[in-house]
Amino acid sequence: MDKQNISVGLDIGTTKIVAMIGRKNDYGKVEILGLGKAKSMGVHRGVVNNITQTIQSIQQAVQEAEAAASEKIEDVTVGIAGQHIRSLQHSDYITRPNSEIVIDEEDIDRLINQVHKLVMLPGEEIIHVLPQEFKIDGQAEIKEPIGMYGGRLEANFHVVVGQVSSIRNVGRCIQSAGLNLEGITLEPLASANAVLSTEEKEAGVALIDIGGGTTDLAVFKDGIIRHTAVIPFGGGVITEDIKEGCSIIEKQAELLKVKFGSAWPGENKDNEIVSIPGLRGREPKEITLKNLSKIIHARVVEIIEQVYVEIKNYGHEEQKKKLIGGIVLTGGGAQLKHLKQLVEYITGMDTRIGYPNEHLAGDSDDDIASPLFATAVGLVMDGLKRQERKKAEAIEEELIEEVEEEVLPEEEIEAKTEPVKERRSFLDKLTERVKEFLDNAE
Repeated sequence: MDKQNISVGLDIGTTKIVAMIGRKNDYGKVEILGLGKAKSMGVHRGVVNNITQTIQSIQQAVQEAEAAASEKIEDVTVGIAGQHIRSLQHSDYITRPNSEIVIDEEDIDRLINQVHKLVMLPGEEIIHVLPQEFKIDGQAEIKEPIGMYGGRLEANFHVVVGQVSSIRNVGRCIQSAGLNLEGITLEPLASANAVLSTEEKEAGVALIDIGGGTTDLAVFKDGIIRHTAVIPFGGGVITEDIKEGCSIIEKQAELLKVKFGSAWPGENKDNEIVSIPGLRGREPKEITLKNLSKIIHARVVEIIEQVYVEIKNYGHEEQKKKLIGGIVLTGGGAQLKHLKQLVEYITGMDTRIGYPNEHLAGDSDDDIASPLFATAVGLVMDGLKRQERKKAEAIEEELIEEVEEEVLPEEEIEAKTEPVKERRSFLDKLTERVKEFLDNAE
């Protein structure tokens, strides 16, 4: 099998680590060749806090995926999330020396690089700089400034910031597990690519990815990402509440939540009772499902309200920024019964559960098309896109060599090779910096 067309997504979560191997089929859909998952031991709220345990979990997930796909994994695209991620809005401008020359990619690069020089808190690093809209000589709401004339180029940016040490720790785990870091992607962005349609992103939509340790939010409008946030609560705190409230062990609490849990207390009758075996010869415990859903309801309301505050911070109430696409719930926590109804009740926004099946091949396993694996599917897609970009660059280099061999005048060489130029994303540069750091550390 052609190694070139295969991509591996590695989702390092708080509750599980997923390795997913995929490739593009003839119809442009993603075909999943192998899936491996392991219990995540060394990650707390999306941040690595035990490198040895995390390496073991990564190796276990990778081996399982390799066995399923009969493929050897070397390069991986990894997702980054966690409570250390924060975002901010920033405006910046550059004055161009000659307003008679059209604005090109170099001008935009200059503006983006200027934003990268922003002074962050100690130990923080900018992960993404995402332009929102541009202004040229005071003319606002320009989406594509390339090719226009102007002296002052201004833009609003959405800047995503994370802890340097956390990003490097992830890099260290991957390297120590015997893998190459091919790329880094922000997890809410990966999940959004897997479960949202282009129309939804255009109309305005809020993606809520409820994981084990954190809940990630990504707001899109006019096809552009407008706001991201990470709330340091997820399915794990709900399990913890059940454990404390019912005085049972964590394993039993998790089972109760998955099998009988509901986010809406009114659904359960008073006489519905579940019996849980006692520890080591002790009496079994009887728990009413009404009480169970009350415990779950209280915590879910708290999480959703925090997310809704973030959505309102973006300005959902304003007519101009209204999110017509409503809310899309994904991640393992989205499988909780009656969650959709509760979210609609709290926010008053249309809600649906996001399944990553839109981009998957038709014969994909139902398990893979679960909200649980949305991030992993998004990471595989991201890896495939990155490969396509590398192929385009390789073709461009070949073209340049051929053109140079023909010994054409310099202007013609430029004319032939100009269309293939593409701006490298800052994430590619960040990946290289993490690799360099790891090489130097050795």
